[in-house]
Amino acid sequence: MTVSPLIWILTIIAIVGLLAFDYIFHVRKAHIPTIGEAAVWSGIYVGIALVFGIGVLALGGTTMGAEYFAGYVTEKALSIDNLFVFLVIMGAFAVPRQDQQKVLLFGITFAIIARSGMIAIGAVAIDRLSFAFYIFGAILLYTAAKMIRDEAKEDDPDEDKQDSFLVRLVKKVLPATDEFDGDKLLTIENGKRVLTPMLLVMIAIAGTDLLFALDSIPAIFGLTQNTYIVFTATAFSLLGLRQLYFLIDGLLDRLVYLSYGLSVILAFIGVKLVLHALHTNELFFVHGGEPLDVPEVTTGLSLTVIISVLVVTVLVSLLSPKGRAQAAVNNAHREAVAYVEMTYAGFEARRDAMYERMLEDEKTLQGLPAKFRSMVASEQNVRELLTDAHRIHEVRVAFNDRGERSDEQPEDLLVTRADGTIATDGNGNVVTVAEDEAARATSQARHREREEARAAYAASRSS
Repeated sequence: MTVSPLIWILTIIAIVGLLAFDYIFHVRKAHIPTIGEAAVWSGIYVGIALVFGIGVLALGGTTMGAEYFAGYVTEKALSIDNLFVFLVIMGAFAVPRQDQQKVLLFGITFAIIARSGMIAIGAVAIDRLSFAFYIFGAILLYTAAKMIRDEAKEDDPDEDKQDSFLVRLVKKVLPATDEFDGDKLLTIENGKRVLTPMLLVMIAIAGTDLLFALDSIPAIFGLTQNTYIVFTATAFSLLGLRQLYFLIDGLLDRLVYLSYGLSVILAFIGVKLVLHALHTNELFFVHGGEPLDVPEVTTGLSLTVIISVLVVTVLVSLLSPKGRAQAAVNNAHREAVAYVEMTYAGFEARRDAMYERMLEDEKTLQGLPAKFRSMVASEQNVRELLTDAHRIHEVRVAFNDRGERSDEQPEDLLVTRADGTIATDGNGNVVTVAEDEAARATSQARHREREEARAAYAASRSS
């Protein structure tokens, strides 16, 4: 099936339109999506991708349709791996949760741009270089080996995740501040225009997008050489990723073996590319420049292998001891947060049931094998949250024993934000009421200074 320029133009307009719609109606006003909102829109974007695939299947034939779905599933799996990196970067920069949508949409948009550039380069390389498939295959095999090696290493807790080369370079060249100013990319500090962490986190994510494009595009070219299918499968796999992030936020870190599954998929596609390169070989130093009679992997087999590996990876992640340990950490964190945020009045039965569930989760954590206990240490604030939940429980029980009601949290304990999360500082430490009030006063003072600096800056420019 030959794709006309008009179809290309309409497709690009549709994708840009979906990105614009996402920004205007969901991201422009900072807020934290509910689970329901994230689920509905994730379903809509997946539905759009499936309907498009059915259209390709109907108009382009079985082979073209199978290539699209194989590419879409592969790119979707790789895009979930992107989410892990986005999560780490935003955590390192302590991006406020209500502003994470904007960062995610930027990351998705830049990923589409970066991968589109790589698609164009890849298409030209395949058309003009007979050995391009050897190169793509080698890239994927190297990436697969690197993913396994990196996953086998223990994470360095002291590693500065936000201190990437690109961010360090920008900080050296341009002035930057460590303070967020809402979702602004630039702000005024001491009379000078400086970069905010919001811009720096976007730069860090842009850098990772470029690196991911180097792996992603050879992978899908290993499944199809149809540039239109490569582009659409890649774009549709990225659309809706923002909603998916908020939908499976609690599930992401439970996919403990996802990297191994992705490495198997990349290695499989790498072998497929090398076999295809041998089958169409023109290199004079390989078999005298003649093609080799080697088996080729069909698109149907590729789709079967990819889906099977992903299903096994997810099941093993969720059911393995390591996956269950991570689930215990997540459950304890969730129950502790829910208990701390719940007021006393009118919820006594629910409160007590929640506390009992938290005790069960805490008992599970204490029973974890030694090799999994580091997961608890790395889980942000789990120990602190459990400790403070016990303190709050003791205070509430004391009030109850006196026949009194404690509708509010004790003032020296944790601050619960409007979104139901426990307030933390930039280092991930929980914040008490007194600390929060002091931080608010400091923030308000800095805000006044910025406004005065902006006014002075504007006055100097006008004069």
